[in-house]
Amino acid sequence: MTAPPELQDPRWQDVPSHLRPSRKIPVWPFIVGIFLLLIGGGFYVAAQTPVEFYALSPGPVNDVGDYIEVIDDTGPSAGQLYFLTVSLREISLLEYWGAKLDPKVDLSPRENIRPTGVSPESLRQQNIDLMEQSKQAAIYVALTRLGYEVTFEGEGSLIADVIQGSAADGVIQRGDVIVAVNGNPVEFSTDAVEYIGGNAPGDVINLELLRGADGPNPERVNLDITLGPYRAEDADGNLIEDNERGMVGVLLSNYNPSIVFPIDINIDSQNIGGPSAGMMFTLEIMDRLLPEDLTAGKSIAGTGTIDQDGNVGAIGGIRQKVFGAIAAGAEIVLVPADNYDDAVAAAGDDIIVVRIETIDDAINYLESLAS
Repeated sequence: MTAPPELQDPRWQDVPSHLRPSRKIPVWPFIVGIFLLLIGGGFYVAAQTPVEFYALSPGPVNDVGDYIEVIDDTGPSAGQLYFLTVSLREISLLEYWGAKLDPKVDLSPRENIRPTGVSPESLRQQNIDLMEQSKQAAIYVALTRLGYEVTFEGEGSLIADVIQGSAADGVIQRGDVIVAVNGNPVEFSTDAVEYIGGNAPGDVINLELLRGADGPNPERVNLDITLGPYRAEDADGNLIEDNERGMVGVLLSNYNPSIVFPIDINIDSQNIGGPSAGMMFTLEIMDRLLPEDLTAGKSIAGTGTIDQDGNVGAIGGIRQKVFGAIAAGAEIVLVPADNYDDAVAAAGDDIIVVRIETIDDAINYLESLAS
């Protein structure tokens, strides 16, 4: 490297190099570098810092027909039915501020989504269980609305609890399952109540129990039990006594109840959780089994829970679901009555929003499209 001109002067030739004047180096690149490092470090820290919020954003829009298989159905419709989802995730500080700037994203305190003590895995399992219940309710409502006969089956009456000091105390165990009373088979808790009812204190009844029913080695237990007098508390905690009425002293619920459907219907929900697709599952099943086309050739999205009475319940993330329906090109979105106002505000003039309280409202609206 050539020395600066001023150092090429012969007068500097005999001066040691460390005593010669140094070349000036500009300071601004160092300042810019430090500034960029600080900015980058800030973004890194913000990206790694969790906050106590979930972000709700529009999720995938799914063609319901891709998830349901109905044996001997009438074939596909001219239109489509879609169910809507929400993308839900825990976020960092950086994502929090990004969500604040996105009008399609809402923030919800973590406690509202996943309460303290509930792990992400437990939350996931809860949502999967809700989806399973929703699927069963959807099949039940669809078939009963179409006039099919649906039956129920049970595997006994589960002992949910044993009352201290009662005839059952120390004899029957919590978790036992009553499968017969005096030789009469028991499918549901109502059967056990019927067969035990009418007996007086001091009467002896025979119970056949399944002990350890959910374990690897369940065993049959046959025992005679002498009924005691009826003792119970009402809703206000007052003691009710009836010395003419016999009581075993257990609290009962149904064990492994199931619904038997007359038609093979399979809903493969894959990895989707939650109950909010119930209404759309119901409509898709009915559309498959009816000779007419419920969709009237239109693209219809929707969301809402369903119960066995056909009531359509409110859901979360309605704004994000409406945004998803619009982005997917749906013409109409069916929403629960309790979510209607928020859905209309999110929709603007981009999609028709229909208020639904029961599955009959949805069916009547769809039938009106054809006319």
